[in-house]
Amino acid sequence: MTDRASPKAAGGQRSRAVERVLGCLKDVRRTRKGWSACCPAHDDRRRHLSIAVGDDGRVLLKCFVGCEVKAIVRALGLTMRDLFEKSPSQRSGGGGRVPRKPDATLQPDDRGGGLTLTEYAEAKRLPLPFLRSLGVSEMRYLGQPAVRFPYLDEHGTEVAVRFRLALAGDERFRWRRGAKTCPYGRQRLGAARAAGWVVLGEGESDLQTLWLHDIPALTLPGADMWRDEYAEYLDGIAVIYAIVEPDRGGKATLTWLSRSAIRNRVRLVDLGEHKDPSGLYLDDPATFRGRFQAALDAAVAWSDHEEAEGAERSAQAWALCADLAQHPNILAKLADDLARSGVAGESRVIRLIYLVATSRLLGKPVSLAVKGPSSGGKSYLVERVLGYFPASAYYALSAMSERALAYSQEPLSHRMLVIYEAAGLQSRFATYLMRSLLSEGRVRYETVEKAASGLRPRLIEREGPTGLITTTTAVHLHSESETRLVSVQVTDTPEQTRSVLLALAEDQPEEPPYAKWHALQEWLEGAERGVAIPYATTLAKSIPPVAVRLRRDFGAVLGLIRAHAILHQATRERAADGRIVATLDDYRAVRELIADLVAEGAETSVSETVRQTVEVVGRLVAAGAPDVTAAAIGRELSLDKSAALRRAKAAMAHGYLSNLETGRGKPLRLVLGEKLPEETEVLPRPEALGGCTVAGEAAGNAIPHPPDSSSTDWPWEWWEAYEERLAIAVIEGGLPEAEAQALAADYIRRTYQNGIASTS
Repeated sequence: MTDRASPKAAGGQRSRAVERVLGCLKDVRRTRKGWSACCPAHDDRRRHLSIAVGDDGRVLLKCFVGCEVKAIVRALGLTMRDLFEKSPSQRSGGGGRVPRKPDATLQPDDRGGGLTLTEYAEAKRLPLPFLRSLGVSEMRYLGQPAVRFPYLDEHGTEVAVRFRLALAGDERFRWRRGAKTCPYGRQRLGAARAAGWVVLGEGESDLQTLWLHDIPALTLPGADMWRDEYAEYLDGIAVIYAIVEPDRGGKATLTWLSRSAIRNRVRLVDLGEHKDPSGLYLDDPATFRGRFQAALDAAVAWSDHEEAEGAERSAQAWALCADLAQHPNILAKLADDLARSGVAGESRVIRLIYLVATSRLLGKPVSLAVKGPSSGGKSYLVERVLGYFPASAYYALSAMSERALAYSQEPLSHRMLVIYEAAGLQSRFATYLMRSLLSEGRVRYETVEKAASGLRPRLIEREGPTGLITTTTAVHLHSESETRLVSVQVTDTPEQTRSVLLALAEDQPEEPPYAKWHALQEWLEGAERGVAIPYATTLAKSIPPVAVRLRRDFGAVLGLIRAHAILHQATRERAADGRIVATLDDYRAVRELIADLVAEGAETSVSETVRQTVEVVGRLVAAGAPDVTAAAIGRELSLDKSAALRRAKAAMAHGYLSNLETGRGKPLRLVLGEKLPEETEVLPRPEALGGCTVAGEAAGNAIPHPPDSSSTDWPWEWWEAYEERLAIAVIEGGLPEAEAQALAADYIRRTYQNGIASTS
């Protein structure tokens, strides 16, 4: 530790708890309110961990990347108890004490106890010579005997050490100071690759028991300590047997497996009444090999487990949400529920947020920017709508660091990432990672890490697909980001302000029926996600190709149609291949929400607020006003200055107004700019697509199939990409349908079947 970490804590000398924590950290630096250091729970090189002392003497830890306190403490080799000056037992008068620093070089004390290698070998019924052959040894730790487990890498180099201090108890393990937690047994993975399978367990004794019986195995440092980077250790191993213990650890194992890259190779092993391989072995060493092999033979493939669990969850969810799922207009029902619970107006924004969040179930989710003036209620609306989703559907942040999207362990697949203020995503690198995630459905980030053998490259992959919902006071986001999102404005009128005030005055709004809405989304997660849009090509032909950004906007239109059909699938027909058939009602609902937004993006129309603002400036200039300022616009439209200024900037961004004032910080001097465009309809009326509510072959809009009969077995993600590519080919070049189908089908084969991209 450097001298910069040595000043006294508030109130005098640093407490033992502070000494204990700081002694385990790397690159500790003094700050105004405490200390900063590299967080041990992730690959941290910029001291994202803040350490402070609470009023009660407790050590306060906060990782600004988002690591949980429990994960940080575990990575330090400590327990939550170690964050207190005195342990709970000491404060209540009980015995025992917590070591000052978890380091094998501390001075001995006069306590008895500890754990010898002989005691450990006898308790686990493992031969002493065998343990010694693995490098297991005995040493003195805090004046007591302890068992030392060396953690080796693939080359047999020691990269970490863990000590076992006792056979039982919450504090029986300690990591060597500065050690980075990692799996145990990497040096033997060559044998696992040769065998084609490996057992994944928890705890050194499990691994040693399995190795004693020539069973290839790897052990995690804890049931809930999986990291995505560990997946590379298992490359080249076809079958991974994961032991699921009958306790909270087993639940933790299933949780990380559900979001890991290895899950499709996993088979779940149940050892019955026995907690782990060591427990099964101790029950009857003579029959262990046969009984363990029987457990492997009975292992359940992850896909089968997931299907069974999903079916059970879906059945339970359906029982709660059946009436809601069969409602003819679920979005209108949502807006009504929110209104009764105290949300004033903004029906369009509410419905669009909910539909975009539902699109997380697609192969390519739609993203949304909710824009408006400060205090306009943007974040409030997003937060209230997200309350109708289970926590698993989204991951919400106020801001994120530059590389958090690459290093975070939070699952992103089929989940909405919510950034409550776009200003919290300002760095170029962070926005680059975000754009990659939205466009490509994944993040692939290669970095260099320091290892015992020197610097080595590491490829970090974050699997999507993921959608983004963000709020902003900005008129426009970065140009590369703007075209990847649908943008909607909150209402800034005096009438809306009045409605908000009346809603706030209501002292007893209804409690939202969250359980039913959560059940609906949970049911959808296990239901059909493939959607056939029979009129997609007809729709594409009906859209004037007036702007290049329509190529992306049309994909968002199709995505929202699919999301609406998925949401209403209980009342929709199915195609021969099982996909939901989108009706014209689905298109009608989407068109009502975004027709004007698509037209504005293509610059064939302007919003009513921009048109109002330009007309006001025109009237004031014609009346001889010397300077038209934002304040003057506000007076004419009964708006506050900030809302009026924002409207003026929006009109200026499109060139419809010009500012004659060149001095920074001075009031605007507005004059008319380019002429407002004539209103041009981009998305056609539903009647133009066939004039019926159920689209299909009977209506003359056959579901488009590529010229290859085997394609009916495509996953739904491939169908989404195919139909979108087909429609865009029609928009861009007006190709004959058969030629467009052939080109789209060839694109899918090259992109997916040849491995250039993959389904989620």
